[in-house]
Amino acid sequence: MSDPAPRTVREERTPSPMRKTIANRLQESYRNAVHVTVSREMDAEALLDAVDAAGTDVSLLDVLLRALSDALDAHPAFNATFEDGTHRLYDEHNVGVAIAIDDGLVAPVVGDVGDRTLDGIAAERRRLTEAVQSGDYAMADLRGGTFTVSNLGPLGVDGFTPIINPPQVAILGVNRVQERARPNGEGGVTFRRTLPLDLSFDHRVVDGADAARFLGTLATDVGTAGAYVDGA
Repeated sequence: MSDPAPRTVREERTPSPMRKTIANRLQESYRNAVHVTVSREMDAEALLDAVDAAGTDVSLLDVLLRALSDALDAHPAFNATFEDGTHRLYDEHNVGVAIAIDDGLVAPVVGDVGDRTLDGIAAERRRLTEAVQSGDYAMADLRGGTFTVSNLGPLGVDGFTPIINPPQVAILGVNRVQERARPNGEGGVTFRRTLPLDLSFDHRVVDGADAARFLGTLATDVGTAGAYVDGA
């Protein structure tokens, strides 16, 4: 019998308190929620045109958050938490935006997205991002979320399975914009920019058909994103 392959320890790391908290919360999420993920690739031309029209201070994510708010309005079961056996639906769309920092991942909450202008969403998201990245944020900035978005598009990701932020019911994963060939109706093709999205949800309280309809509504809202540009 041959000896096992040698292993030389390069480094041993003890997780930071924040990393331990994140690990415990993710373990709790998988232990308690029944995770299912559905995906849809959406036409992003109107979304990206809206970004261009809005100016340099507004990002793709900001316009998507505004469209997301309309989808949550139409499908309130996703703007919710589930704990102690109760599915709680909320009026405000308090959307957490996942941000990577050295010790892990935090999701500061853009409060009541549906009650903000596009410029207001962008300004608040930038403020929270800068506060988290500098370490100058309060725990109140992380509380009160009713839905979460995780954006890995800037890192070149084409698809992933986002983990629900308990006790919330759902989380939306945003991937990189792609270019796809589509029939142009004249025997040729035209190229369209698309945005792949992944929606993870808790199957204990919402079903796959509900998630499919949610993404269908979001696709429609993304397709009319120009209406969200302030002054449009």
